[in-house]
Amino acid sequence: MTTTPLPQKAESADTGRAGTRGVLFAMCLSLVLVVASVSALNLALPDLAIDLSASNSALTWIADAYTVTLAALVLPLGAIGDRVGRRNVLIVGTVVFGAASLAASFADTTNTLIAWRAVMGLGAAMIMPGTLSTITAAFPPEQRAKGVATWSGFAAAGAIIGMLAAGALLERFSWRSIFVTSAAAALVAAFAALSLAPNTKDDHPHRPDVAGAVSTALAIGTLVFGIIEGNEKGWTEPVVLGAFAVTVVSFAVYGYLGLRTEHPLLDPALFGIRGFRAGAITVLVQFMAVFGFFFVGLQYLQLILGYSPLKAAVALLPVAVVVMPVSVVTPRIVRRAGMKATMTVGLLLLGAGLFLISLLDVDSGYPPFLGGLVLAGFGIGLSGVVGTAAITGSLGRGQQGVASAMNDTTREVGSAVGIALMGSIYGSHYRSSLPDSVAQLPTGTAESVRHSAAAGLYVADRLGARGAALADGVKAAFMDGLSASLIAVCVIVLAAALGALLRAPKAPPTEH
Repeated sequence: MTTTPLPQKAESADTGRAGTRGVLFAMCLSLVLVVASVSALNLALPDLAIDLSASNSALTWIADAYTVTLAALVLPLGAIGDRVGRRNVLIVGTVVFGAASLAASFADTTNTLIAWRAVMGLGAAMIMPGTLSTITAAFPPEQRAKGVATWSGFAAAGAIIGMLAAGALLERFSWRSIFVTSAAAALVAAFAALSLAPNTKDDHPHRPDVAGAVSTALAIGTLVFGIIEGNEKGWTEPVVLGAFAVTVVSFAVYGYLGLRTEHPLLDPALFGIRGFRAGAITVLVQFMAVFGFFFVGLQYLQLILGYSPLKAAVALLPVAVVVMPVSVVTPRIVRRAGMKATMTVGLLLLGAGLFLISLLDVDSGYPPFLGGLVLAGFGIGLSGVVGTAAITGSLGRGQQGVASAMNDTTREVGSAVGIALMGSIYGSHYRSSLPDSVAQLPTGTAESVRHSAAAGLYVADRLGARGAALADGVKAAFMDGLSASLIAVCVIVLAAALGALLRAPKAPPTEH
C-alpha cells in the first residue's frame, strides 16, 4: 500500500547566529560522540576478556547493551524532542551519557559494565535524533542535501574516529580511560550544542504514542536478546523461543495499533512509500554489516596480526579516507545515475569487500584485508548517503523529526543486530573449531580458552613452548568464526542489493 503523508505546517529555517556551518559542526560533534561509543570499546575487547574474565557472550553484551538501548529508545525520545525542543533533549542526553560513562570507568564486573553501557545508550538515544532533524529542519532546502551528506559521512567516519581515539588511549592507559574521555567529550558536545544550534521543534506536536513506544522497544530488545542468548544457551531453549515470540507479537502489535492510531510514533503506512522503505532497509543492512564487522575485524587485527590497539585503529583508517569524499559526491552521483543504481551498486561493493575479507586465513596478513576494506568503504559511502537521503526526502519538512528518528532507528537496530548476529556466529564457530587438545587442559583453563580467543592466546602464552600448538589452534578457530560470520552478513547484504534493484525507485524523492 502506497500512502502520501499528510502535509504539515513547515518549520521555518533557522540556523541561529552560528549559521549553517556552526549548526553542522555542533550536530556532527554530538553525532560522532554517539557513534564513536559504539565502536571505540571494540578495541578493548581483548583486554576486557582478560581483565574482567568476560566470555564471548559477555563481550557481545558489553558492546550491544549500548546499541540495544539506543535502538529501542531513539524513536520515543526523538518524538519527545519534537515536542519540547530537539536541542533541549540533546543537551540532557549528553549529561546522562557523560555521567554514565564516568561511572562505567569504575566498573569491576561485566554485569556492572553492561548496566552502565545501557544507561549510556539511554543518553545516546536522547542525543541522536536531534542531530539529523536539527540539520534538516534548520537548513534551507537548497543546502539540506549537502548537510545530510556531511552528516552521513560523519556517521560512518565517526566509528573510525572513536577507534583512533581509543587506540591512542590504550597505548598508555587501561580500557577505563575510554570512558573517562567519553565523559569529557560529552561536556564539550553539550557546550557546542548550547552555543551553536537552534532549538528546533514541531510546531504542532501530537499526543504521545505510548503503545507504539513500548511495542517497538520490546520488539528490538527481545530480538537482540534472542540472538545472543540463542547462541549461548541453544536455539530451542524456552527463554530463547519466548524472546523471539515476544519479538513477533510486539512487531504485530506495533503494526496493528499503528494503522489504527491517528498519530502513531512511526506510521506503518510509511513503509508503503517505496523510497522510504528502500532507504530504511539499505541503512539497516549497511550498519548491520559495518558494526558487526568492526566487532570481529578489530579482534583479527589484534589477535591474529598482533597489532597494538592504536595500530589496529589506524589499519581501519582507509575506510574513513574513502567514505568521507564518496559521501560528499554521492548526491551528484544520485542525480546522474539515479537512486536505484546508486543504492544497488553501493550494497554490492559493501558485500564484495566483506566477502574478500572472509577468504583470509591466519597467514594472509594486512594487504588483502586492506583491499576488502577499501572496496567496502566505497560501498559504505554510497549506500549510507543514498539510504539516508531516501528516508528524509520521502517525508515533508514538518515530518523531519520522524524521518530522522527512523534513520537513527534503522542505524542502531542494524548495529545491534549486526553485533549480536556476527558475534554469535563467530562465537559458536570458534568454540566448535577449537582443537580436541583443549579438552585435555585443566577444567578452568579449558573453559577460559573456550570463552574467547583473547583468553585462549593468553593461556597459550603462559604455557611457553608447549603453548605454540594451542595458539595455532586458537587462531585457526578464530579465523573459522570470522569467515562464517562475514559470509552470513554478505548473504544479507546481497539480498538487500537485489531488493534495491527490483523495488527501489529510480529517481530520488522530490524535495518537500
